[in-house]
Amino acid sequence: VQLQASGGGLVQVGGSLRLSCAAPGFTFDDYAIAWFRQAPGKEREFVAGIRWSDGSTDYADSVKGRFTISRDNDKNSVYLQMKNLKPEDTAVYYCAADRWLGASWTMSGVDYWGKGTQVTVSS
Repeated sequence: VQLQASGGGLVQVGGSLRLSCAAPGFTFDDYAIAWFRQAPGKEREFVAGIRWSDGSTDYADSVKGRFTISRDNDKNSVYLQMKNLKPEDTAVYYCAADRWLGASWTMSGVDYWGKGTQVTVSS
């Protein structure tokens, strides 16, 4: 399964971006899908996640109120709408999918990862 992440780019402080994660030919039923990010010199961290079965979501405290994760059942895609971006949001963003990911949103044992997409927020 190849997760395709896209939508990254360069944006100014306060700007917005929308990231997309798609898996052509694969269905997300019974999976949880999450976005993680990794800034230079830092560990990869959880950003937001959605459970496909019921659409429930979770967010890291650092992005609550600014980021929104959503899904499109017809397109089998997950989106991360990012608003009011800050320099500390600069990172490579990865989408991940795993049947058990939604239990605790930890990276250990994740089945599928997409290639990252770079988000750079300039001040």
